Amino acid sequence: MDTWLRRSAAATFTILASLALASPTVSAQPVVPVSDPDPFYWSPPDLAPHANGDVLRARPVDVSRYGNADGWQILFRSTNSTGAPIAATTTVMVPRGGVDRPLLSFQAIINSLGTQCGPSHTLFNGQLTEAPALPALLARGWAVALPDHLGPTSAYGAARLGGQIVLDGIRAVQHLPQARVGRSPVGLTGYSGGGMATGWAGALAPTYAPELNIVGIAQGGVPTNLSELANGLGTAPHPMFGLAFAATLGLEREYPSRVAVDNFLTPAGIKLRDQIANACSQQIIDDGAGHSTAEVSKDPTQINAPSLRAVFDENSLLMYPGTPRAPVFAWHGSGDQLAPLDSTAATIRRWCGAGVPVQFDVLPGDHGPAAVEGVPGAFAWLDGRFAGTPPPSNC
Repeated sequence: MDTWLRRSAAATFTILASLALASPTVSAQPVVPVSDPDPFYWSPPDLAPHANGDVLRARPVDVSRYGNADGWQILFRSTNSTGAPIAATTTVMVPRGGVDRPLLSFQAIINSLGTQCGPSHTLFNGQLTEAPALPALLARGWAVALPDHLGPTSAYGAARLGGQIVLDGIRAVQHLPQARVGRSPVGLTGYSGGGMATGWAGALAPTYAPELNIVGIAQGGVPTNLSELANGLGTAPHPMFGLAFAATLGLEREYPSRVAVDNFLTPAGIKLRDQIANACSQQIIDDGAGHSTAEVSKDPTQINAPSLRAVFDENSLLMYPGTPRAPVFAWHGSGDQLAPLDSTAATIRRWCGAGVPVQFDVLPGDHGPAAVEGVPGAFAWLDGRFAGTPPPSNC
Protein backbone atom coordinates (compact mmCIF):
# COMPACT_ATOMS: atom_id res chain seq x y z
CA MET A 1 0.00 0.00 0.00
CA ASP A 2 2.79 2.43 0.90
CA THR A 3 4.49 2.51 -2.48
CA TRP A 4 1.54 2.96 -4.79
CA LEU A 5 -0.33 5.36 -2.54
CA ARG A 6 2.68 7.63 -2.09
CA ARG A 7 3.75 7.60 -5.71
CA SER A 8 0.26 7.97 -7.11
CA ALA A 9 -0.35 11.07 -5.02
CA ALA A 10 2.58 12.99 -6.43
CA ALA A 11 1.69 12.04 -9.96
CA THR A 12 -2.04 12.63 -9.48
CA PHE A 13 -1.88 16.27 -8.60
CA THR A 14 0.72 17.05 -11.25
CA ILE A 15 -1.52 15.56 -13.92
CA LEU A 16 -4.60 17.31 -12.57
CA ALA A 17 -2.78 20.63 -12.66
CA SER A 18 -1.48 20.28 -16.17
CA LEU A 19 -4.57 18.85 -17.86
CA ALA A 20 -7.55 20.55 -16.24
CA LEU A 21 -7.11 23.98 -17.80
CA ALA A 22 -9.39 26.99 -17.62
CA SER A 23 -11.72 28.33 -20.30
CA PRO A 24 -11.31 25.77 -23.10
CA THR A 25 -12.37 26.99 -26.51
CA VAL A 26 -14.29 23.81 -27.29
CA SER A 27 -16.02 21.80 -24.57
CA ALA A 28 -15.52 18.06 -24.99
CA GLN A 29 -17.61 15.49 -23.13
CA PRO A 30 -15.89 13.25 -20.58
CA VAL A 31 -15.61 9.54 -21.31
CA VAL A 32 -18.02 7.90 -18.88
CA PRO A 33 -17.80 4.26 -17.84
CA VAL A 34 -19.70 1.50 -19.57
CA SER A 35 -23.03 0.83 -17.88
CA ASP A 36 -22.98 -2.12 -15.51
CA PRO A 37 -24.60 -5.12 -17.26
CA ASP A 38 -26.46 -5.95 -14.04
CA PRO A 39 -29.79 -4.04 -14.21
CA PHE A 40 -29.81 -3.74 -10.42
CA TYR A 41 -27.43 -0.77 -10.79
CA TRP A 42 -29.45 1.02 -13.45
CA SER A 43 -30.97 4.30 -12.39
CA PRO A 44 -34.77 4.46 -12.53
CA PRO A 45 -36.18 7.31 -14.62
CA ASP A 46 -38.09 8.91 -11.73
CA LEU A 47 -35.24 9.97 -9.40
CA ALA A 48 -36.32 13.58 -8.91
CA PRO A 49 -39.39 12.93 -6.71
CA HIS A 50 -37.34 10.83 -4.29
CA ALA A 51 -35.54 12.22 -1.25
CA ASN A 52 -31.84 11.65 -0.61
CA GLY A 53 -31.38 8.23 0.96
CA ASP A 54 -34.62 6.77 -0.37
CA VAL A 55 -34.30 3.08 -1.21
CA LEU A 56 -34.85 2.60 -4.94
CA ARG A 57 -34.35 -1.16 -4.88
CA ALA A 58 -32.68 -3.75 -2.65
CA ARG A 59 -31.65 -7.39 -2.85
CA PRO A 60 -30.14 -9.94 -0.45
CA VAL A 61 -26.52 -11.03 -1.01
CA ASP A 62 -24.53 -13.87 0.51
CA VAL A 63 -21.91 -12.45 2.92
CA SER A 64 -21.28 -15.69 4.83
CA ARG A 65 -17.59 -15.59 3.87
CA TYR A 66 -17.24 -12.68 6.32
CA GLY A 67 -19.16 -14.13 9.25
CA ASN A 68 -22.57 -15.11 10.58
CA ALA A 69 -24.34 -12.20 8.95
CA ASP A 70 -27.05 -11.28 6.50
CA GLY A 71 -26.31 -8.94 3.62
CA TRP A 72 -28.13 -6.63 1.25
CA GLN A 73 -27.23 -4.37 -1.61
CA ILE A 74 -29.20 -1.15 -1.87
CA LEU A 75 -29.64 1.25 -4.76
CA PHE A 76 -30.55 4.64 -3.32
CA ARG A 77 -31.07 8.25 -4.32
CA SER A 78 -28.26 10.74 -3.76
CA THR A 79 -27.05 14.04 -5.25
CA ASN A 80 -23.98 14.90 -7.32
CA SER A 81 -21.74 17.96 -7.07
CA THR A 82 -24.04 20.12 -9.18
CA GLY A 83 -27.18 19.21 -7.22
CA ALA A 84 -28.58 16.75 -9.76
CA PRO A 85 -30.14 13.49 -8.50
CA ILE A 86 -28.14 10.29 -8.95
CA ALA A 87 -28.54 6.63 -8.03
CA ALA A 88 -25.75 5.16 -5.88
CA THR A 89 -25.08 1.80 -4.25
CA THR A 90 -24.10 0.49 -0.84
CA THR A 91 -23.69 -3.02 0.58
CA VAL A 92 -24.54 -3.72 4.23
CA MET A 93 -23.68 -6.74 6.36
CA VAL A 94 -25.60 -7.24 9.62
CA PRO A 95 -24.73 -9.88 12.25
CA ARG A 96 -27.65 -12.23 12.78
CA GLY A 97 -29.80 -11.66 15.84
CA GLY A 98 -30.42 -8.42 17.64
CA VAL A 99 -31.85 -5.08 16.60
CA ASP A 100 -30.24 -1.65 16.20
CA ARG A 101 -26.69 -2.91 16.36
CA PRO A 102 -23.97 -0.27 15.96
CA LEU A 103 -23.68 0.65 12.27
CA LEU A 104 -20.25 1.39 10.82
CA SER A 105 -19.98 2.99 7.38
CA PHE A 106 -16.60 1.78 6.11
CA GLN A 107 -15.25 3.80 3.18
CA ALA A 108 -12.88 1.60 1.19
CA ILE A 109 -9.99 2.91 -0.90
CA ILE A 110 -11.24 2.91 -4.51
CA ASN A 111 -8.77 4.08 -7.17
CA SER A 112 -10.60 3.13 -10.34
CA LEU A 113 -12.65 4.29 -13.30
CA GLY A 114 -14.83 1.22 -13.83
CA THR A 115 -18.01 0.90 -11.82
CA GLN A 116 -17.28 -2.81 -11.39
CA CYS A 117 -14.36 -1.84 -9.14
CA GLY A 118 -16.55 -0.62 -6.25
CA PRO A 119 -17.06 -2.60 -3.02
CA SER A 120 -20.45 -3.90 -4.18
CA HIS A 121 -18.42 -6.01 -6.63
CA THR A 122 -15.01 -6.39 -4.95
CA LEU A 123 -16.53 -7.70 -1.71
CA PHE A 124 -17.37 -10.83 -3.66
CA ASN A 125 -14.47 -11.31 -6.09
CA GLY A 126 -11.51 -11.11 -3.72
CA GLN A 127 -10.29 -7.67 -4.86
CA LEU A 128 -11.29 -5.54 -1.83
CA THR A 129 -8.10 -4.46 -0.03
CA GLU A 130 -9.86 -3.93 3.31
CA ALA A 131 -11.66 -7.31 3.27
CA PRO A 132 -9.47 -8.92 6.01
CA ALA A 133 -10.78 -6.40 8.56
CA LEU A 134 -14.45 -7.16 8.01
CA PRO A 135 -14.84 -10.47 9.92
CA ALA A 136 -13.41 -8.85 13.06
CA LEU A 137 -15.84 -5.95 12.79
CA LEU A 138 -18.83 -8.26 12.40
CA ALA A 139 -17.53 -10.33 15.34
CA ARG A 140 -17.74 -7.17 17.47
CA GLY A 141 -21.46 -7.17 16.73
CA TRP A 142 -21.32 -4.21 14.37
CA ALA A 143 -23.29 -3.90 11.17
CA VAL A 144 -20.97 -2.73 8.37
CA ALA A 145 -21.96 -0.75 5.28
CA LEU A 146 -19.54 -0.28 2.38
CA PRO A 147 -20.73 2.38 -0.08
CA ASP A 148 -19.58 2.67 -3.68
CA HIS A 149 -18.62 6.25 -2.82
CA LEU A 150 -17.22 7.20 -6.24
CA GLY A 151 -20.78 7.23 -7.53
CA PRO A 152 -22.43 5.98 -10.74
CA THR A 153 -19.73 7.41 -13.05
CA SER A 154 -16.83 6.26 -10.84
CA ALA A 155 -15.71 9.88 -10.36
CA TYR A 156 -12.33 9.07 -8.84
CA GLY A 157 -10.98 12.22 -7.12
CA ALA A 158 -14.31 13.91 -6.27
CA ALA A 159 -14.15 13.84 -2.46
CA ARG A 160 -17.16 15.99 -1.58
CA LEU A 161 -19.37 13.81 -3.76
CA GLY A 162 -18.07 10.85 -1.80
CA GLY A 163 -19.15 12.41 1.47
CA GLN A 164 -22.68 12.98 0.20
CA ILE A 165 -22.96 9.40 -1.06
CA VAL A 166 -21.73 8.09 2.30
CA LEU A 167 -24.44 10.00 4.19
CA ASP A 168 -27.20 9.01 1.79
CA GLY A 169 -26.01 5.41 1.92
CA ILE A 170 -26.39 5.43 5.72
CA ARG A 171 -29.89 6.84 5.33
CA ALA A 172 -30.74 4.07 2.88
CA VAL A 173 -29.41 1.32 5.15
CA GLN A 174 -31.44 2.68 8.06
CA HIS A 175 -34.52 2.89 5.83
CA LEU A 176 -34.27 -0.81 4.91
CA PRO A 177 -36.50 -2.69 7.39
CA GLN A 178 -34.75 -6.03 6.89
CA ALA A 179 -31.45 -4.62 8.15
CA ARG A 180 -32.89 -3.83 11.58
CA VAL A 181 -30.63 -0.81 12.13
CA GLY A 182 -33.16 1.99 11.84
CA ARG A 183 -32.23 3.48 15.23
CA SER A 184 -28.60 2.41 15.39
CA PRO A 185 -25.77 4.71 16.44
CA VAL A 186 -23.55 5.35 13.42
CA GLY A 187 -19.77 5.44 13.08
CA LEU A 188 -17.67 6.39 10.06
CA THR A 189 -14.20 5.19 9.12
CA GLY A 190 -11.80 5.17 6.19
CA TYR A 191 -8.18 5.78 5.21
CA SER A 192 -6.59 7.87 2.44
CA GLY A 193 -9.18 8.15 -0.35
CA GLY A 194 -11.65 6.39 1.93
CA GLY A 195 -10.64 8.84 4.65
CA MET A 196 -11.46 11.76 2.36
CA ALA A 197 -14.99 10.46 1.85
CA THR A 198 -15.21 9.82 5.61
CA GLY A 199 -14.00 13.30 6.58
CA TRP A 200 -16.31 14.97 4.09
CA ALA A 201 -19.27 12.93 5.34
CA GLY A 202 -18.49 14.00 8.90
CA ALA A 203 -18.12 17.68 8.00
CA LEU A 204 -21.23 17.75 5.80
CA ALA A 205 -23.48 15.81 8.17
CA PRO A 206 -24.65 18.74 10.36
CA THR A 207 -26.20 20.45 7.34
CA TYR A 208 -26.63 17.65 4.77
CA ALA A 209 -27.96 14.88 7.06
CA PRO A 210 -28.56 16.37 10.51
CA GLU A 211 -30.97 13.62 11.53
CA LEU A 212 -28.29 10.91 11.49
CA ASN A 213 -27.04 9.83 14.93
CA ILE A 214 -23.33 9.85 14.05
CA VAL A 215 -21.43 9.14 17.27
CA GLY A 216 -17.87 9.00 15.93
CA ILE A 217 -15.68 9.66 12.89
CA ALA A 218 -12.38 7.76 12.56
CA GLN A 219 -10.35 9.02 9.61
CA GLY A 220 -6.73 8.42 8.67
CA GLY A 221 -4.22 9.78 6.16
CA VAL A 222 -6.64 12.36 4.78
CA PRO A 223 -5.33 14.84 2.17
CA THR A 224 -7.10 18.02 3.30
CA ASN A 225 -5.59 20.54 0.84
CA LEU A 226 -5.45 19.36 -2.75
CA SER A 227 -3.98 22.56 -4.16
CA GLU A 228 -0.99 22.30 -1.83
CA LEU A 229 -0.19 18.87 -3.20
CA ALA A 230 -0.22 20.21 -6.76
CA ASN A 231 2.53 22.78 -6.15
CA GLY A 232 6.11 22.02 -7.09
CA LEU A 233 5.60 18.54 -8.48
CA GLY A 234 7.54 17.37 -11.52
CA THR A 235 6.37 15.75 -14.73
CA ALA A 236 8.93 12.99 -15.22
CA PRO A 237 7.83 9.47 -16.22
CA HIS A 238 6.30 7.77 -13.19
CA PRO A 239 5.49 4.12 -12.37
CA MET A 240 2.13 5.14 -10.90
CA PHE A 241 1.21 7.62 -13.63
CA GLY A 242 -1.90 5.63 -14.56
CA LEU A 243 -3.61 6.29 -11.23
CA ALA A 244 -2.81 9.99 -11.53
CA PHE A 245 -4.25 10.16 -15.03
CA ALA A 246 -7.32 8.24 -13.85
CA ALA A 247 -7.99 10.82 -11.13
CA THR A 248 -7.93 13.55 -13.78
CA LEU A 249 -10.52 11.69 -15.82
CA GLY A 250 -12.62 11.09 -12.71
CA LEU A 251 -12.76 14.79 -11.86
CA GLU A 252 -13.71 15.56 -15.44
CA ARG A 253 -16.65 13.19 -15.08
CA GLU A 254 -17.90 15.07 -12.02
CA TYR A 255 -17.09 18.59 -13.30
CA PRO A 256 -17.44 18.32 -17.10
CA SER A 257 -17.94 22.06 -17.66
CA ARG A 258 -14.87 23.00 -15.59
CA VAL A 259 -12.31 20.23 -16.06
CA ALA A 260 -11.95 19.71 -19.82
CA VAL A 261 -9.28 17.07 -20.35
CA ASP A 262 -9.94 16.02 -23.94
CA ASN A 263 -9.11 19.45 -25.35
CA PHE A 264 -5.52 19.09 -24.22
CA LEU A 265 -4.71 15.43 -24.82
CA THR A 266 -2.07 14.32 -27.29
CA PRO A 267 -2.75 11.21 -29.39
CA ALA A 268 -0.85 9.21 -26.77
CA GLY A 269 -3.08 10.69 -24.08
CA ILE A 270 -6.24 9.78 -25.97
CA LYS A 271 -4.98 6.23 -26.42
CA LEU A 272 -4.23 5.85 -22.70
CA ARG A 273 -7.56 7.40 -21.75
CA ASP A 274 -9.43 4.88 -23.88
CA GLN A 275 -7.42 1.98 -22.41
CA ILE A 276 -8.26 2.79 -18.80
CA ALA A 277 -11.72 4.38 -19.10
CA ASN A 278 -13.36 1.30 -17.52
CA ALA A 279 -10.41 -0.17 -15.65
CA CYS A 280 -9.72 -1.10 -12.03
CA SER A 281 -6.56 -0.18 -10.15
CA GLN A 282 -4.14 -2.83 -11.36
CA GLN A 283 -4.83 -2.36 -15.06
CA ILE A 284 -4.61 1.41 -14.63
CA ILE A 285 -1.22 1.02 -12.94
CA ASP A 286 0.07 -1.41 -15.57
CA ASP A 287 -1.11 0.57 -18.61
CA GLY A 288 0.11 3.91 -17.25
CA ALA A 289 3.48 2.80 -15.88
CA GLY A 290 6.40 4.90 -17.15
CA HIS A 291 4.31 7.52 -18.91
CA SER A 292 4.31 11.22 -18.04
CA THR A 293 2.35 14.45 -18.18
CA ALA A 294 4.47 15.80 -21.02
CA GLU A 295 3.62 12.73 -23.08
CA VAL A 296 -0.17 13.00 -22.71
CA SER A 297 -0.73 16.78 -22.44
CA LYS A 298 -0.22 19.45 -25.09
CA ASP A 299 0.51 22.05 -22.40
CA PRO A 300 1.83 20.75 -19.06
CA THR A 301 2.70 24.20 -17.69
CA GLN A 302 -0.58 25.69 -16.52
CA ILE A 303 -0.48 24.41 -12.97
CA ASN A 304 -2.19 27.53 -11.60
CA ALA A 305 -5.31 27.50 -13.78
CA PRO A 306 -8.05 29.23 -11.71
CA SER A 307 -10.76 26.74 -12.65
CA LEU A 308 -8.59 23.85 -11.51
CA ARG A 309 -7.76 25.53 -8.21
CA ALA A 310 -11.44 26.13 -7.58
CA VAL A 311 -12.21 22.43 -8.11
CA PHE A 312 -9.34 21.50 -5.78
CA ASP A 313 -10.61 23.87 -3.09
CA GLU A 314 -14.17 22.58 -3.36
CA ASN A 315 -12.85 19.09 -2.57
CA SER A 316 -10.43 20.15 0.20
CA LEU A 317 -11.58 19.78 3.81
CA LEU A 318 -9.19 22.53 4.88
CA MET A 319 -11.17 25.03 2.80
CA TYR A 320 -14.63 23.87 3.85
CA PRO A 321 -15.99 26.15 6.61
CA GLY A 322 -18.29 23.53 8.13
CA THR A 323 -17.14 21.25 10.96
CA PRO A 324 -18.29 17.86 12.24
CA ARG A 325 -20.76 17.65 15.08
CA ALA A 326 -19.58 14.19 16.16
CA PRO A 327 -16.24 13.52 17.91
CA VAL A 328 -13.28 12.66 15.67
CA PHE A 329 -10.35 10.26 15.85
CA ALA A 330 -7.70 11.18 13.28
CA TRP A 331 -4.39 9.47 12.64
CA HIS A 332 -1.60 10.52 10.32
CA GLY A 333 1.98 9.60 9.47
CA SER A 334 4.56 12.16 10.57
CA GLY A 335 6.45 11.73 7.29
CA ASP A 336 3.41 11.41 5.04
CA GLN A 337 4.40 12.47 1.53
CA LEU A 338 0.93 12.00 0.08
CA ALA A 339 -1.03 14.13 2.55
CA PRO A 340 1.22 16.74 4.21
CA LEU A 341 0.82 16.70 7.98
CA ASP A 342 0.70 20.50 8.32
CA SER A 343 -2.55 20.87 6.37
CA THR A 344 -4.19 18.03 8.24
CA ALA A 345 -3.06 19.52 11.55
CA ALA A 346 -4.47 22.91 10.51
CA THR A 347 -7.81 21.29 9.71
CA ILE A 348 -7.84 19.58 13.09
CA ARG A 349 -6.99 22.84 14.89
CA ARG A 350 -9.92 24.55 13.21
CA TRP A 351 -12.25 21.73 14.23
CA CYS A 352 -10.92 21.86 17.78
CA GLY A 353 -11.47 25.62 17.83
CA ALA A 354 -15.10 25.02 16.90
CA GLY A 355 -15.53 22.76 19.92
CA VAL A 356 -15.23 19.36 18.23
CA PRO A 357 -13.59 16.74 20.52
CA VAL A 358 -10.66 15.40 18.48
CA GLN A 359 -8.11 12.73 19.36
CA PHE A 360 -5.28 13.34 16.87
CA ASP A 361 -2.55 10.68 16.77
CA VAL A 362 0.61 11.38 14.77
CA LEU A 363 2.38 8.11 14.01
CA PRO A 364 5.95 7.66 12.78
CA GLY A 365 6.50 6.97 9.11
CA ASP A 366 4.91 7.53 5.74
CA HIS A 367 1.39 7.07 4.40
CA GLY A 368 1.39 3.28 3.99
CA PRO A 369 2.74 2.22 7.40
CA ALA A 370 0.43 4.66 9.18
CA ALA A 371 -2.56 3.03 7.49
CA VAL A 372 -1.87 -0.26 9.24
CA GLU A 373 -0.58 1.11 12.55
CA GLY A 374 -3.55 3.38 13.14
CA VAL A 375 -6.34 0.85 12.60
CA PRO A 376 -6.32 -0.83 16.05
CA GLY A 377 -6.56 2.53 17.77
CA ALA A 378 -9.33 3.66 15.44
CA PHE A 379 -11.48 0.58 16.06
CA ALA A 380 -10.89 0.73 19.84
CA TRP A 381 -11.90 4.41 19.78
CA LEU A 382 -15.08 3.56 17.84
CA ASP A 383 -15.86 0.90 20.46
CA GLY A 384 -15.94 3.65 23.05
CA ARG A 385 -18.22 5.83 20.98
CA PHE A 386 -20.67 3.00 20.41
CA ALA A 387 -20.57 2.27 24.16
CA GLY A 388 -21.44 5.88 24.91
CA THR A 389 -18.30 6.72 26.91
CA PRO A 390 -17.05 10.33 26.84
CA PRO A 391 -14.71 10.90 23.85
CA PRO A 392 -11.04 11.60 24.60
CA SER A 393 -9.52 14.77 23.15
CA ASN A 394 -6.02 16.16 22.86
CA CYS A 395 -7.09 19.46 21.25
